[in-house]
Amino acid sequence: MDMTCLPDNPYLLLTPGPLSTTKSVKAAMLRDWCTWDDDYKQLVQEVRTKLIRLATAKSDDYTCVLMQGSGTFSVESIISTALPESGKLLVLPNGAYGDRIVQIAKTLKIDCVFNDSGELEPPDLEKLEATLKEDKVITHVAVVHSETTTGMLNPIEKIAQIVKKYGKLFIVDAMSSFGGVPINIEAMDVDYIVSSANKCIQGVPGFGFIIAKKATLLQCKGQARSLSLDLYDQWNTMENDKGKWRYTSPTHVVRAFHQAMIELEEEGGITKRTERYRTNHRTLVDGMRRLGFQTLLPDAYQGHFITSFYSPESERYSFKTFYDLLKQKGFVIYPGKVSKASAFRIGNIGDVYPADMERLVKAIEASMFWKD
Repeated sequence: MDMTCLPDNPYLLLTPGPLSTTKSVKAAMLRDWCTWDDDYKQLVQEVRTKLIRLATAKSDDYTCVLMQGSGTFSVESIISTALPESGKLLVLPNGAYGDRIVQIAKTLKIDCVFNDSGELEPPDLEKLEATLKEDKVITHVAVVHSETTTGMLNPIEKIAQIVKKYGKLFIVDAMSSFGGVPINIEAMDVDYIVSSANKCIQGVPGFGFIIAKKATLLQCKGQARSLSLDLYDQWNTMENDKGKWRYTSPTHVVRAFHQAMIELEEEGGITKRTERYRTNHRTLVDGMRRLGFQTLLPDAYQGHFITSFYSPESERYSFKTFYDLLKQKGFVIYPGKVSKASAFRIGNIGDVYPADMERLVKAIEASMFWKD
């Protein structure tokens, strides 16, 4: 399945999503579907069922809601629906995507506090416990699992233990990690976990999905601050009309995602995909370190989804020039996003394999123009 660059697909997307997809996933979008048709609704139901099974063995306790739009739409659907008027949200940001949850809450006029640990450190667990002990009004806690600002993988298991010790509802943004590493939401007692079609399951952009405790979601009726992002009503329609979305759904994208889930199973499930992504990451980091690059994060904090590297310390270095040279060689990387360091990022997920990372390292070595 090693991907070869073709004229209609001239480069690999080494990003945290959208990412490179298989030809068969793209081909699944060539057929048109009717949103009301039973065949399409059955497809939706299959997707929902499979997603729940990826997250937990106790499928009876959880349900799945699909939501139009990018992953941020799905995150906002949770925040806007799950928090009652009397609710208060604690966010644990350590990057742009945690900050975005704070921004969503503030825009919706939701009572919100945040423990910002900075971009280069994981959430402070002692501060989390102290905050929950002191502020008993807090009802919900939200954290990003894989913070793609840097590539940090936050310790959601340890966070969950503290959150549940104080009886709070737990929201996990697993946008770029779900499907790419085992996550047992039942063991952590997660109330909501959210991800997107165009991440580790290797579909294309167009919708996100939320896996939620049924009992928790049932309490959200009438709480939504948005019509189109009403998580409860979206779920209620899908349940009662057996796969029907309230408003026009991205039919081609759903069909592509269904195919992507089949291919995840054929690869050997999340365990095997995790092994591939980790090998991609290790191949990349070992190769880059041989070339003299330094990772932004220590290995103990680093996830295997996207990796940040410090920019070369040379006046001749320009990310734009570097980017363009790599693009000509068949690879697209990401600019840096941290505010306190000059860096760039390389994704390790999608239809990408260790041999691709080896080719990338060679392409980078050939593109180090600042060493001429």
